[in-house]
Amino acid sequence: MADNAVTIRTRKFLTNRLLNRKQMIVDVLHPGRPNVSHKELGERLSKLYKSSEDCVFTFGFRTAFGGGKSTGFALIYDSLEEAKKVEPKYRLIRHGIGAKGIISSKQRKERKNRAKKFRGTKKAKAATAGKK
Repeated sequence: MADNAVTIRTRKFLTNRLLNRKQMIVDVLHPGRPNVSHKELGERLSKLYKSSEDCVFTFGFRTAFGGGKSTGFALIYDSLEEAKKVEPKYRLIRHGIGAKGIISSKQRKERKNRAKKFRGTKKAKAATAGKK
């Protein structure tokens, strides 16, 4: 029942040959449902545009006041390699493709403060000296 209640409409569709992708605004109608997951939207859009599910990136969704309608943006790349070249790192990490850096804020601050004590090429050496 909940699956049938979701309607997806796309508008401002554009085929971007420079970045090898299709880009569009997505309107999702979901009455009686709080929202629709990005994963579900990706599945639906990949079927609709006959592409691979991992090449669909959805983001920027906002639910209209009162609920029942959300609007966001979708990018469908021709291949995963093209997506890796163009997409920002944070979106790749959200999508489960990229690797997240594991450095803590304390380590970043210590490195910054070590580097403050030097100028020029010595600055880079001081910043890497703390790493082991």
